[in-house]
Amino acid sequence: NEIVARQFIFRMREFEQMEMQFFVRPGTEMTWYDYWKSTRMNWHHTLGFDVKKHQFHDHLKLAHYANAACDIEFEFPFGFKELEGIHSRTDFDLKKHEAYSGKKLQYFDPELNESYVPYVVETSIGLDRLFLAVLSEAYKEQILPDGSQRVVLALPFALAPIKAAVLPLVNKDGLAEKAEEIVNALKYDFVIRTEAKDAIGKRYRRHDAIGTPFCITVDYETMENQTVTIRHRDTMEQHRMPIADLKAYLDTHVGLTSLLNKLA
Repeated sequence: NEIVARQFIFRMREFEQMEMQFFVRPGTEMTWYDYWKSTRMNWHHTLGFDVKKHQFHDHLKLAHYANAACDIEFEFPFGFKELEGIHSRTDFDLKKHEAYSGKKLQYFDPELNESYVPYVVETSIGLDRLFLAVLSEAYKEQILPDGSQRVVLALPFALAPIKAAVLPLVNKDGLAEKAEEIVNALKYDFVIRTEAKDAIGKRYRRHDAIGTPFCITVDYETMENQTVTIRHRDTMEQHRMPIADLKAYLDTHVGLTSLLNKLA
């Protein structure tokens, strides 16, 4: 079943899996199992997609080594499918290691003043499936109020490969050089791009399509008062901002820290 490729990259003959095994005191495993169910679901929700896109599917038939198991399922274009598994594996793993290695794998618990073989709570997520979930949810084709159409890749800001594009309104009168100056001030903290080819609207559309969260426009007013226009990818709303505030603004909105802070 696992090696029959189908549904694009949902199931492949070679795939990337990310796993964590969390060792706990016997008798506390169900508390930790519930903790990791909640924590992992919260992590998926931090990506900003509709919470209805995720659901738990509890296993009724358990593997011989488990005393609890569930999947976190995501609503792919072809329906709800497994994205991540969470399992309480009891002490099966370490006891097997003990049996085959001949080495004791016990933990001395100073609170209980005794040794025991820890139980394991495991989380396991498919990297390829997570990539597909993010990509399929982010890709959008929108009809705008003026009847035109745009393609936007509404990636979570922290995951967008390019965080911002600095765009001179026109490629003359020193605007391109000013844009390059701004890029140089930000490039050590963020992946930033600049381009001057084509009308500004076409450049906005190109960056919408590759998921760039913000476009920063350098115009003639910039040369007068050191402010720029910043355009939001998802809403297309624009507002002016001092160049000096750009780093702090991007730190707040596109950094991985801003996503992780939601879990705190």
